[in-house]
Amino acid sequence: MIYACHLDDLPKGESIRVMADVPIAVFNVDGRLYAVDDTCTHQNASLSDGWLEGCFIECPLHEAAFDLRTGAPTCLPAKRAVRTHAVTVAEDGAVYVHAAVAQPVAEGAA
Repeated sequence: MIYACHLDDLPKGESIRVMADVPIAVFNVDGRLYAVDDTCTHQNASLSDGWLEGCFIECPLHEAAFDLRTGAPTCLPAKRAVRTHAVTVAEDGAVYVHAAVAQPVAEGAA
């Protein structure tokens, strides 16, 4: 598990970037937390700097979008999914990412 932040430091509609072996972006979507690899699969851009709309994140570079629930791309130019990661919130409000359990989504999965 990787410590990401305290829940109070991640307001609804916001994201943070967590430095791990691979950078991970954690998003707060109306109180539900999602974590994905932070780098867009189309080109090297940080998804945590993108635009969050519901459960979808739009890359700030070329407007590729991904479903945070599955990691699947929802429009071009991205064709490959980003890995998703489980998130746990401890009783004290500490947010942890379970990077070791990440599973890639098959191409074309929706």
